[in-house]
Amino acid sequence: MHNGSLEIVLVFLLAAVIAVPLFRKLGLGAVLGYLAAGVALGPQGLKFIDDPASILAESELGVVMLLFIIGLELSPARLWVMRKRVFGIGGLQVALTAAALGGLMIAYGLGDKATVVVGIGLALSSTAVGLQLLAERKELTTDFGRLAFAVLLFQDLLAIPLLVAIPLLGDAKAAHHVPLSQAALRAIGAIAGVVVLGRPLLRQIFRVVARTQMPEVFTASALLVVAGTAWLMQLAGLSMGLGAFLAGVLLADSEFRHELEAQIEPFKGLLLGLFFMAVGMSLDLRLVAREPLLIASGVGILLAVKGVLLYVLGRLGRLRNRGALMLAAALALGGEFAFVVFGEALKAGLIDNGLRDRLVVIVGLSMAVTPLLVMAASNWLLAHPDAKPKRPFDTIDNENPRVIIAGFGRVGQIVGRVLLAQNISFTALENSAEQVDFMRRFGNQIYFGDPARAELLRAAHAERAEVFVVATDDPEANVRTARLVKRLFPNLKVYARARNRQHAFRLMDLSVDKVVRETLDGSLELTRNVLEGLGFSPEVAAERVARFRQHDEKMLAEQHLVYDDEAALMQSAEASRRELQQLFEADREEDAAGEALK
Repeated sequence: MHNGSLEIVLVFLLAAVIAVPLFRKLGLGAVLGYLAAGVALGPQGLKFIDDPASILAESELGVVMLLFIIGLELSPARLWVMRKRVFGIGGLQVALTAAALGGLMIAYGLGDKATVVVGIGLALSSTAVGLQLLAERKELTTDFGRLAFAVLLFQDLLAIPLLVAIPLLGDAKAAHHVPLSQAALRAIGAIAGVVVLGRPLLRQIFRVVARTQMPEVFTASALLVVAGTAWLMQLAGLSMGLGAFLAGVLLADSEFRHELEAQIEPFKGLLLGLFFMAVGMSLDLRLVAREPLLIASGVGILLAVKGVLLYVLGRLGRLRNRGALMLAAALALGGEFAFVVFGEALKAGLIDNGLRDRLVVIVGLSMAVTPLLVMAASNWLLAHPDAKPKRPFDTIDNENPRVIIAGFGRVGQIVGRVLLAQNISFTALENSAEQVDFMRRFGNQIYFGDPARAELLRAAHAERAEVFVVATDDPEANVRTARLVKRLFPNLKVYARARNRQHAFRLMDLSVDKVVRETLDGSLELTRNVLEGLGFSPEVAAERVARFRQHDEKMLAEQHLVYDDEAALMQSAEASRRELQQLFEADREEDAAGEALK
């Protein structure tokens, strides 16, 4: 390793700045970028770092901070609701995966005790990689994201009994090891202490710190809480991340939650990136080169066995097929805690150096492959969307509507409410089954069907209506509906909603009776308020806005003639800008002359 801590810091930062944007631009994600940077800097690459184990141990603080922030999102009440998933699905995942992978290890010649330890070690998944991938994709709050977190939380809880059991299972002398009952009592005491004393104590600390109104003191306090609870849990033999997570949960419904998250987030991101780089440095590429078939088979078997079991458990946990597949892709990898488990198993004489090295490489490579696996699963799901169940169009029983509204979203609803208040009969058509069901819960009479279908328009008795309102949100569907109505019912007045000017031009091509741009009125009302806030009288502000509306409607009609010619359209926009400035300048001169005569 090169001398000089500043040099090391600069190398890490430079690697992150180069690798992460490059990999994200390639669509491969930040995690894979950090892992690649770690491989490049480690003993198998440029040899900037020759002791990746020390970097890995120090960088685990990033994982701790990640769990603290996740804890801030979970109140104790929500955590209690998750208990069945944590201990039910999480417990089944570890038990079934350990049994399946342990069974395969028997063929490798391992004894029964070693098989149990290795099986459980491989059953654990990476909290850092899994949660970071889900956070990057904004999927932590999805059904499969919440189940993934429950599984990972159980695995963290399993850490203590597993580490206590390894020496007892091995050939090491047990004299210097803590008895199981004593370790359990110490762990329970630490958790109880944090839960009981942490809530009032932490809140009081942050209230005192907040009164100082010094941001740097608040930042230091936040880091102290995270590091302190992690250290306390480590003393009790528990996972450091578990302590930080509990601290986050205790502060989840406090007034400091959002400020804490803002203070911790930058440190979490940097340290988590360092952790991923340390994992990359730990990969023994020479072993991969010597035994490529064995290592590749090991990675494939690990991902396949865990993936299949996670998919089945996801379905058992009431996930749909797509969610279960994403759960399997995100958590089929090995975990960073497996490095500790296999190290302890080596000390206890359960496995030899050769097996430990192979297992570490297999777990590390599974972590490196997972971002690609998640991306592949996501892309496959996007390319194969769920077939929507076909729902028959509703039978329409309103035989004499004066108005037909196509699209009953935020625009169509307002039109309908005004008509309903005046007892004007209308028929509302909506192509979204979810929107239909939602609106019916509020007592609205609305019919499911595609207004761009001729048979539905005839069933709605469009020939008897006076006005047809095209209020669908999708511009393409909007234009299709307007075209069909104008062709089938030329005597029907058609008023259409337009999202923007280009959409308005397409509707004007169809000779729609009136095109209303959906943001125009709200924007002009806001403009009038702004002018009044600047000191204009309400009368002058209203007059200026009315003048702009008149000018803009005139420009819209002129630009409709040339909207397919970009050069002519730009020239028209520039001429319109100058004309509007001249109009307002004339208004100002007229106002000034009027003031002079007073």
